[in-house]
Amino acid sequence: MARRVAIGIQDFKDMIEKNCFYVDKTGFIKEWWDSMDSVTLITRPRRFGKTLNMSMTEQFFSIDYAGCGELFEGLSIWEDEEYRKIQGTYPVISLSFANVKEINYKNTREKICRLLTNLYIKYSFLRDSDVLTDTGMNLWHLPEAFSMPHLRRTHGWNGD
Repeated sequence: MARRVAIGIQDFKDMIEKNCFYVDKTGFIKEWWDSMDSVTLITRPRRFGKTLNMSMTEQFFSIDYAGCGELFEGLSIWEDEEYRKIQGTYPVISLSFANVKEINYKNTREKICRLLTNLYIKYSFLRDSDVLTDTGMNLWHLPEAFSMPHLRRTHGWNGD
C-alpha cells in the first residue's frame, strides 16, 4: 500500500498505523533525553509539527504505550538498544493546548480547567497508591477552581 501524505494528524500512533508519509523525527527523543534539560521550550511556527512531536515523545516513553515498540520499528530511535529498553517505561503526563482556541479569557480558562480536571481524573488512582510522597499527596488536592462541583456549579460542565 502506498503511503499517503496526511495533513492535520497530530497523533503519532495514528500516523504510523495509517501508513502515512512520516519524516523520521525520533532523533529528537534521543537528543532531548541525552541533554538532561530541566525545562524544554519548543517554539516553532503554526503547523510545524509540535503537537505530533510531543505525541511521538509521549508514546515513546509512556507506560500507557508499553509493548508498542512496533510503532518505532524502522525509525532511527529504534536502532539503539538502550532506547528500545526504555520505550514504554515511564509515567507521562501530557498536556497540549493545541485545541484551546477560545475567543475570550473566560472560555479559555474553562477549557484549560477541563484539561487539568481530566488529567486529575485520569491519574486519580495515584491517591490510593503508595507512590506519592506526603508533599505529593498534599499537592494532589484540586484547588476549588478546578473541582468538579465548582465547574458544574459555575459553568454547568459535566466532565465531557
